[in-house]
Amino acid sequence: MPTKKTIVYKFSENTMNEMSNYFEDKKREKTPDYAVFQADEADTVVTLYESGKAVFQGISADIDAAMWNEREAMLNNGQEAVNLTKDKKKKEDKNKNDKTDYYFINSIGSDEVGTGDYFGPIIVASAYVNRKDISFLEDLGVKDSKRITDDKIKKIAPDIIKRIPHSIIILNNTDYNNNYNSDVNMNKIKAVLHNKALSTLINKDKYDYDMIVVDQFVNKFKYYDYLRGNPNILRGLTFTTKAEDKCLSVACASIISRYLFLKEMNTLSNTLGINLPKGAGPGVDRVGKEIVKKYGQNKLKSIAKLNFKNTNKILEN
Repeated sequence: MPTKKTIVYKFSENTMNEMSNYFEDKKREKTPDYAVFQADEADTVVTLYESGKAVFQGISADIDAAMWNEREAMLNNGQEAVNLTKDKKKKEDKNKNDKTDYYFINSIGSDEVGTGDYFGPIIVASAYVNRKDISFLEDLGVKDSKRITDDKIKKIAPDIIKRIPHSIIILNNTDYNNNYNSDVNMNKIKAVLHNKALSTLINKDKYDYDMIVVDQFVNKFKYYDYLRGNPNILRGLTFTTKAEDKCLSVACASIISRYLFLKEMNTLSNTLGINLPKGAGPGVDRVGKEIVKKYGQNKLKSIAKLNFKNTNKILEN
């Protein structure tokens, strides 16, 4: 029987806001004292407290906690959350013993952007990296992709796109809003898009790869459960947390998807005549109200993810 884990982090207000939006449809009716919410995420129970402390409990607690820790770093210039887990040292030692080589190999990987942003689409990219590409990518500084600034993304992404085989899947906001419901949550959407991006790339050519790597956002059993009924399910994937730091193909996919997301956000901003902020914080609410005042609330369906808590704040009087 799988072992249940308890992981505890302390997050910033930025991440707390995104968590509250993300778990909106998964929250339990009863909430512990001093908690913002308690919610169910597949095999994990997530409790977020007013202090910023988040407790992840369950079989997949480490996976879900790692995902939100990565989001914390993205929202705060690379600064990760404070790890309050009692067995932190034990966990670090376990990670050091992972000898899997994700780096010096021929690999295919995928990553996504936009799942925590109220405005803009969700973009998933997959990429193929041959060992011969490693020195080229290291010269560009690809190894630590999550810590690369937006300005550097804009500078190096065109070179990566030109050299590295890749595929791109973009889910616009209208389609997202039409498909999101009680049976189709964010993780299921991500699983479907990752599967499509990877399958599309593999069908383009016969790549010589050692491994297909996915940054783990749910355990592999839940991932394939989300894909049930899909006629083209890609098997044999390797799931690992912090994949963009371990695997260059995932790092390339991360940079490509972020680059395209920035372009999409810029296009939307120019079309609206209003600069759209990333994330899901208070600044998003202010801009959302401005958009509704200028264009009407129906405009949100084509530029935003309506299931986020921001929508209620934007539309309230």
